[in-house]
Amino acid sequence: MIRMEKRALGRTGREASVVGLGTWQLGADWGDVAEADAFAVLDAALEAGVTFFDTADVYGDGRSEQLIGRFLKNRPDTDVVVATKMGRRAAQRPENYHLDNFRAWNDRSRANLGVDTLDLVQLHCPPSAVYSRDAVFDALDTLVAEKRTAAYAVSVETCAEALTAIARPGVASVQIILNPFRLKPLEEVLPAAREAGVGIVARVPLASGLLSGKYTKDTVFAADDHRSFNRHGEAFDQGETFSGIDYATGLAAAAEFSGLAPEGATAAQTALRWIIQQPGVSSVIPGARSVGQARANAAAARLAPLPEATLDAVRDLYDRRIRAEIHHRW
Repeated sequence: MIRMEKRALGRTGREASVVGLGTWQLGADWGDVAEADAFAVLDAALEAGVTFFDTADVYGDGRSEQLIGRFLKNRPDTDVVVATKMGRRAAQRPENYHLDNFRAWNDRSRANLGVDTLDLVQLHCPPSAVYSRDAVFDALDTLVAEKRTAAYAVSVETCAEALTAIARPGVASVQIILNPFRLKPLEEVLPAAREAGVGIVARVPLASGLLSGKYTKDTVFAADDHRSFNRHGEAFDQGETFSGIDYATGLAAAAEFSGLAPEGATAAQTALRWIIQQPGVSSVIPGARSVGQARANAAAARLAPLPEATLDAVRDLYDRRIRAEIHHRW
């Protein structure tokens, strides 16, 4: 197993590898992934030093959690932090975020993962009003007291939601979209999280693959891939697909970004290295559909820091091509 840098995962008392593994694609919405391929991806990530897996109860209606649970059952001595999410299996109304539902959702995730106590449970991008309800966080504290979960966190869509959550003393970490095409969190969210001791988990780090530089206007995604059916937010928040950027705009920006990759690194690895360098980031969680992708993503942790000239070029690219389109939304 390759050793990878680890960082404190906010208020959990645990550490996470700086490159984790997002497992949405092992459940659904990215086309079909066979069980054997899913286990191979998990194994390759683990061998490459990844010790942080992120999942959710809605990924394949629990399939992602179940695969992770079965994988880790055969590796009882492996120190992996598994973060799951809850809330999206119910209608998205603030009144559905209460203790009875939390217990039921937690019980299902614990069964799927085969554990008595979850490492970390995150509210899964709930309605904005949820973050301001004291009863919600009292209920989350109860889950910790009942040892259903060791810690709790939130996954957010907007910077405003992140800042509201960071002010809650029991929130261990905040998961937010952060990549070279989504810079707004750098302005307030990351500084506030550092000040509060809250971890930052960066999701959608490759803008749904745009930052890999591999897609063209002729690329065809499967019908059950969210990059086909959610480009304008038809199924869930638009920001989860291509970071909310128009596809044509994203292709042009991605082509330019690819030119910033240092010798020996891919565009995707460069994007991950850029995120790792942002002060306050605990872990970045790219997904992987193949062993090669899992290994390549993990290898980004071993790249040399990007020079200031590259960081400035990323900012310039964002300001010229992307800011006007998305900065005000999230």
